[in-house]
Amino acid sequence: MAVAYILLVLFLAVFIAAFILLVIGVMNFDFSNSEIPPGLNQPVKLRIIHMILISTAVVGKILENIGICSQLGFVRYMQGRKTRGADQNLFIKDLWFEKVPVRIYQPKAPSASQRRGVMFFHGGGWVFGSLESHEKLCRSIARESESVVVSVGYRLAPEHKYPAAYEDCLNATVHFMKSIEHYGVDPARIIVSGDSAGGNLAAAVSQTLTGRPDLPKLRAQILIYPGLQALDFNLPSYQQNRGVPLLFRERAAFYVLQYLNGDASHVEEVLEGSHVPADIRLKYRKWVSPDNIPEQFKVRGYKPHALLECATEVYEAVKRFCEPNLCPLLAEDAIVQQLPETFILTCEYDVLRDDGLLYKKRLEDNGVPVTWYHLEDGFHGIMSTFNRGWLSFPAGKRGLDNIVNFLKSL
Repeated sequence: MAVAYILLVLFLAVFIAAFILLVIGVMNFDFSNSEIPPGLNQPVKLRIIHMILISTAVVGKILENIGICSQLGFVRYMQGRKTRGADQNLFIKDLWFEKVPVRIYQPKAPSASQRRGVMFFHGGGWVFGSLESHEKLCRSIARESESVVVSVGYRLAPEHKYPAAYEDCLNATVHFMKSIEHYGVDPARIIVSGDSAGGNLAAAVSQTLTGRPDLPKLRAQILIYPGLQALDFNLPSYQQNRGVPLLFRERAAFYVLQYLNGDASHVEEVLEGSHVPADIRLKYRKWVSPDNIPEQFKVRGYKPHALLECATEVYEAVKRFCEPNLCPLLAEDAIVQQLPETFILTCEYDVLRDDGLLYKKRLEDNGVPVTWYHLEDGFHGIMSTFNRGWLSFPAGKRGLDNIVNFLKSL
């Protein structure tokens, strides 16, 4: 019995030591591939948040290897732990719109007129995120703008591939538009919004609704550091911020491939630009090109990327990247010119910065009013840090304040 006990203790000691060494090894590898640019304020905080995310992923991988749960499931569980409690200013209720779970935030204070209705699609690379992960942000938007906010719990990749997330967001929005009388919402003041992958979904839904004369016309769209294309991962922002937390260039390509078909085997081709034939790339060059990026965004370093040969089998696997419902930046002018007033938030230290800048130019070229707010000291995911206590970033609060001010102006 004593021998068995000693062996058990030794086994646990070895397991814990191996676990710690693995965590340290993975963290060192990830940190060695990451960089914190000098212009980012409070770099230690960002390192800590990054370390927490890496640690969660490592623990998830260990649990997966010993057969307890999948890494994906563990990370989602950790990010989606319930934080909801009563809110003295809001009625909060979980419902289903068609087959899509939603959470509605309604101000308790009486209103002399109908309120704005804001559809919110969470970020997370189409793979992560939930109603819970963006709970605090949605509460703050509803409280501070005195709007009805509907957060959408769309299906996630890779279990549910494109166009599942898009269809869920579209169906939830259409359902809301058809039943707004139940929520005291002004049909002339409906807004779609989202951050990161959610910004992609908001842009796609907004484009689709231009062809729905049977529904109220959208008042505006709010796109928070959206990912809007998958043709060129060598634009200036992708080069400059390739290793800046919380979204690496390689992960951006990985996530969009997970959403597309759950297969990231062609991630290297996507990164180097050999996933799209030259004729297709030239067709869209008028919209997806470093030439359309203002020069001030190239001063931190940019090297033009040569076009590479594309293998037919690779293009066949990813050719739906040319669909605007997946990559809204590629929509035709006839659609873009019908889009509603737009708010775009970009961050200097974000690989997706140039997606936002390119869409801003497309909208403006087609006569769509655009309010653009650029966080000079911002990084991808900063909006989720506006109220994280000692890990908060002031830039996140500035971004939220500008979104709220835009909503109040509608």
